Amino acid sequence: MRVRKLERKRGWAMTVAASILKPTLLAATSRTWIDGEKIPASGGCIIAINHISHIDPLVSAHFVYDHGRLPRYLAKSGLFTNKYLGGFLSSAGQIPVERLSRNAVGAYDAAVRAITAGECIVIYPEGTLTRDPDLWPMKGKTGAARIALATGCPVIPVGQWGAQEVLPPYTTTPHLLPRKNITMKAGDPVQLDDLLALPPTPEVTAQATDRIMAAITGLVEDLRGATAPAERYDPRRSGVRETGNPREESRTRPKNQPRTRKRSR
Repeated sequence: MRVRKLERKRGWAMTVAASILKPTLLAATSRTWIDGEKIPASGGCIIAINHISHIDPLVSAHFVYDHGRLPRYLAKSGLFTNKYLGGFLSSAGQIPVERLSRNAVGAYDAAVRAITAGECIVIYPEGTLTRDPDLWPMKGKTGAARIALATGCPVIPVGQWGAQEVLPPYTTTPHLLPRKNITMKAGDPVQLDDLLALPPTPEVTAQATDRIMAAITGLVEDLRGATAPAERYDPRRSGVRETGNPREESRTRPKNQPRTRKRSR
């Protein structure tokens, strides 16, 4: 793996985060970085990654940082309610977003401004941890596509696997022994040029989203050596809420109201 040097100054918050998190991750996990040089060395861009564990932001930050970019995230607004944590996240350039609300437009505007200023924005297009029972990428939200179509910036898909072994979804106790390997693989920019010339209608945005999710899924298939379901899992169609722990939902659902699933392979 060839590490690329940062071209931008880190700032105090990023310096503190890197000095704590990077040694911790190096000690706790091994890693396989593949094709990270496909991340642009400069200029505004989006890194679009599948979401399988609550430690994903730490792992993806390590991957992006090792390849010369300072990662900026669209983070849950609740993390900013604490005075000290919110101040730290803001100083680190992170962007609060209120999921499933009209106020999410503020995060979109902030992301567009960051891209225009040459920042590298990391987005999990699924919007939350995947609900797919086998942890395949599920149906994506349109945020990444909308930002890409508004700015014309490159979207670099990244597939990852292994973080779920360190901290399985919706658990709080990490599994550090035996030491786990985390693999991340970057792909070529998603082809969106033909869509940039079209009005950003819901249909165009949906098409761009599908291309982004297809690119991510292809990378995850490479890493897992398996084939994803022919149809990506859709929480809405399956009667699963889009935020929170779906396991808690299943425990509280009346027995006569089973969750429905619609999938095909």
